Amino acid sequence: MKIKFIGAARTVTGSKHLITTRNGKTILLDCGLFQGEDAKRHNYNKDLGFEASEVDYCILSHAHIDHSGAIPYLVKRGFKGKIYCTKATQDLCSIMLIDSAHIQESDLQYINRARIQKDLEPVEPLYTIADAEIALNQFVGLDYNKWSKINDEIEVCFTIVGHILGAGAINLRIKEEGQLHTLCYTGDIGRNQHKIIKHPEPFPQADYIITEATYGNRLHENTSIAENKLLEIVKDTCVRKKGKLIIPAFSVGRTQEIIYALDQFETQGKLPHINVYVDSPLSTNATEIMRNHPELFNQEVLDYMKIDNDPFGFNKLTYIRNVEESKALNNSNEPCIIISASGMMEGGRIVHHIRNNISDKKNTILIVGYCAPFTLGNRIMQGAETIKIYGEEIPVKADVKILTEYSAHGDYQEMIDFLSCQDPLKVKEMYLVHGNYEVQQEYREKLLEKGFKNIRIPDEGSEYLV
Repeated sequence: MKIKFIGAARTVTGSKHLITTRNGKTILLDCGLFQGEDAKRHNYNKDLGFEASEVDYCILSHAHIDHSGAIPYLVKRGFKGKIYCTKATQDLCSIMLIDSAHIQESDLQYINRARIQKDLEPVEPLYTIADAEIALNQFVGLDYNKWSKINDEIEVCFTIVGHILGAGAINLRIKEEGQLHTLCYTGDIGRNQHKIIKHPEPFPQADYIITEATYGNRLHENTSIAENKLLEIVKDTCVRKKGKLIIPAFSVGRTQEIIYALDQFETQGKLPHINVYVDSPLSTNATEIMRNHPELFNQEVLDYMKIDNDPFGFNKLTYIRNVEESKALNNSNEPCIIISASGMMEGGRIVHHIRNNISDKKNTILIVGYCAPFTLGNRIMQGAETIKIYGEEIPVKADVKILTEYSAHGDYQEMIDFLSCQDPLKVKEMYLVHGNYEVQQEYREKLLEKGFKNIRIPDEGSEYLV
C-alpha cells in the first residue's frame, strides 16, 4: 500500500493523509482545513491535493476544524463515500461544520463588498451551509473499541486518545494479497490530566504508525496550577478591581474545562458572588453535546456528578444565544466573567467583547489557548500596545494574562507514554505529522532513544510505499 501525506506535514493544520491499497481502494484519514499562517487563505484550501471522486472512504479522528473542516468541500468536489468517525465526533461535526460554513459565507460577504468596489469579480465560499448539510448525511458514527468492516479487506477500530470529546486513534486492518497490514493513525493525542474526558488508552499493536508531534519538545505544567491561577485572576479582576474578566476560548474542549473549574469553585464556596456568561451559540451547543456523552467522562467527573449532577451549570452561569442579550452584555458595567469564542479572537462574539473592554484598565483578558501567528489573539499575547478591530485603532489598557497550563495536546512525555503500549521492534515504520519541523526533529530523537526505528518526517506531498 501507499501512504501520501498531503496536509499537516511539517506544519500543524490541514490534516489529510491518503492510503491507497494494492487492490486500488483509497482511504482518506482526516480532511482538515489549513488555518492561520498555514492557510494562505482561500486559495490554499481549494486544492485538496487529490481527486475527491477517486476516494472510497474517509475516516475522521476528531471534530476540530483543522482535521474535519474540508469535508464539506470534499463532498462538494465529488466524494460519494461514507465518512466514519465516533458517535460523539459525528454529533460535534453536526454543529461545527455548519458553523464553519456560516463563517465562510459571512467572511466572503465582507470580502466581496470590497472586491466589487474595486471592479473585481466576487469569489465563492469554499462551501456553503447547504454543502455542509449534504456532507453530514454521509457520516457514520461508530462505537469505541469495536472492529467494524468497511469492506471485505478493511476493518477500522477507534480507541480513546483523550484529546477532545469523541477523539479517537484510527486503527486499521488491511488485507492485501493474503497479507494483513496493521496501521494506527493516532490523530491528536490528549493529556493524562484532562479534567473531563477519559485519558488516553492503549491501542492495538501496529506495523505502521502515523502520529502527531505538536509538543514534541515541551513538558506541560500540571493543570491544577492553572485552576489556582484562574481563581486568583477572578478575585483580582472582578472583586478587587470590579472589572470584567474576558476569556476567549475554543468552543469545544477549552470552554467546558473553564466552566467545569468555575462550577467546582462554586460548589466549594470559593467563587465570588459574580455572574458568569458563556456568550457563544457554538460553545453552548458543544456543551450540550458534551452533557449527552457522560459515557466518555473520566472517573473524577463521574464522582463529582454524585455531588453536582450538572458539572456545566450553576446558579450564576448563563448561556447566551440571543444577539440582543449579547449586545446588552457589552453595554453592561457589572463585574463578571465572559467566556466567548473564537479562542484566537479572529471572529465570533469575542471580537466585540475585546473591542469594548480592552481599553479599560479594570478589566483582564485571560488567554487560555493557542493563538496562531498573525491572529488578533497572538498580537495581544505578544504585548501589542494598540490593536486594530474593524479598522479602528484601540489602545490596550486592560491587564493581559496567559495560562499556558491548559492544553488539549499531550507533551512529549505524555505522547511517549501513549506509545509505550507498542513493541518498538514490531513497528516497521513511524511517520511524524502535525508539528513544526524543528520540533519533529527533536521528538524523533526522543523516540529513537525509546527503541523505535525508521522514523520519517514526511514533507507535504511525499509518498511512501509500504
